[in-house]
Amino acid sequence: MSVLIRELLVFVSAYLLGSIPFPYLVTRLKTGKDIRDLGSGNVGATNVMRTSGKVWGLITLILDVAKGAVAVLLGRYFLEEESAGAMAGFFAVVGHSYPIFLRFRGGKSVATGGGAFLMLSPFGILSSIGLFSLLLISFRIVSLSSIIASAAFPVFAWAYGGAGGVVLWGVLSAALIVFRHKPNIIRLLQRTERKIGESKSG
Repeated sequence: MSVLIRELLVFVSAYLLGSIPFPYLVTRLKTGKDIRDLGSGNVGATNVMRTSGKVWGLITLILDVAKGAVAVLLGRYFLEEESAGAMAGFFAVVGHSYPIFLRFRGGKSVATGGGAFLMLSPFGILSSIGLFSLLLISFRIVSLSSIIASAAFPVFAWAYGGAGGVVLWGVLSAALIVFRHKPNIIRLLQRTERKIGESKSG
């Protein structure tokens, strides 16, 4: 098998893995409803937690994180390059954001990106999680914390000596995650984004 064909198979597999809509599937299992019609409408673990409960949200979070981690492992194993693992992680993020199984209407890829980042730079993702936690405690806004922590990951990865390919694909993954938060960014600028514990009318 040629290198090109092997790369194509790995990256397509990573995309399809990322496309598995665990938030949709878990919500269907728990409530029989479509998560896109519930809460914020986002196909993500946070929305599952808000609409189906913390346990189901945690299960979804773990599954979404696993998608990103496994995608990186696939790239590393079959292509034997760290940068290939990072690229596979990026395709998993794309899959979660634009899943073929949900007509390309997916989530914001924070958890899937986090799983990929964990495999690419453990210290980098730990620093991002620390930043996320600090921001969440300070502002109580999940989207704001997610956006800043995701954008900071490539910087942390670079600071901890990450390979150029890891930093590059980390930048692209983070950029996509931030882009997927466009509605949140608009609400943040308008000061209408909900805080933790705040009612819809609050």
